Amino acid sequence: MNDRTARPAGRRVSCCLLRFGFRKYNPCASSGAFQDVPNPSFGESKKGVTTTMPTVTRMTLPAAFATLFLFASNFAWAQKWAEAMFDHTSHNFGMVARGAKVEHVFPLKNIYVEDVHIASVRTSCGCTQPRITKDTLKTFETGAIVATVDTRGFLGRKDATITVTFDKPFPAEVQLHTYVYIRSDVVFDPGVVLFNAVPQGSAAERTVKLLYAGRSDWQIVKAVPSADFLDVQINQTGRGAGEVSYQLVVTLKPNAPAGYLQEQIELLTNDTLEEARRLVLPVEGSVVPQVTVQPAQLALGTLSPGQTVAKNLVVQARIPFRVVGLQVPDKRFSFVLPDTEKSVQVIPVTFTADQTAGPIRGEIVIETNLSGYEQLKVPVLGTIKANGQ
Repeated sequence: MNDRTARPAGRRVSCCLLRFGFRKYNPCASSGAFQDVPNPSFGESKKGVTTTMPTVTRMTLPAAFATLFLFASNFAWAQKWAEAMFDHTSHNFGMVARGAKVEHVFPLKNIYVEDVHIASVRTSCGCTQPRITKDTLKTFETGAIVATVDTRGFLGRKDATITVTFDKPFPAEVQLHTYVYIRSDVVFDPGVVLFNAVPQGSAAERTVKLLYAGRSDWQIVKAVPSADFLDVQINQTGRGAGEVSYQLVVTLKPNAPAGYLQEQIELLTNDTLEEARRLVLPVEGSVVPQVTVQPAQLALGTLSPGQTVAKNLVVQARIPFRVVGLQVPDKRFSFVLPDTEKSVQVIPVTFTADQTAGPIRGEIVIETNLSGYEQLKVPVLGTIKANGQ
């Protein structure tokens, strides 16, 4: 048996037909959980269970309850191995505006030796839809259950239970809980600020409309972005007849880092209810770097002496450029420089292993004529085996 934190081997429980003495307990029966069955003779085997005591016709009530308690305890224990993989199992969204994008991620990590497989997810409420990011997790791999709330089709308080069913390495279920109150008096359009593929170093601007129905003196007091590369302007566009409207102008500044955006803007209002004074507007998207190098790390693998491996380095920019030079860690590397100016450059690199056993370390420096990107560094990793290994 492999060592691991929790391994419920030998504790798998079938829903139906557990034996208490020589009475049969069937939790799936429609009427009456206990049913009398013929008693096997002493020493006989029935369905894999060998009796080691004289024939008993009925079990005492305290003993039956004790056995029931043992069954419940074992069943609960069998679920804990799956629950232990989750960082948390509940989330309260609080009050949210109608039309807002409302989503929460429940991360999980396989902390066991065996592969873990998620067979399915289901929800108790159509207001919240679950999604599996990765259904099979090897040891130490991570995945997530993403819960998305439909804030356009539902209003008011909506609680949901998401049941995650596992079938490997052992059957188990984990329940995740979400709580939300969808306001009918505040509407975002659109429900998320989306910046798609914004070039790094460039500014971008998006607008969101907010409509409030209720108090005539309702107002947004302050907007607080979650990152310093976001800026928000609040422009009131209407007030009267029980309605207040705003236009929110969200700016992505040039100092935004490359990569995916998962930020938010917190709107503070003068709502009479303290729990309703805070509104959250999500900000999502991506910032594309001016120059990318693929792969970001050159992995040569494990090589035998004399073995040769060839790799390509691909450099991509938004404008045409030229590769003017290449620095390599040592003479075991060879390369071919492209001789034309293009926005995508492919550089073939070849490594030939010598008799020096041990790790291959260093970095390749790509020299270009791009302003601000004159040198691009790529780490090199690999190993040369000793002769005879």
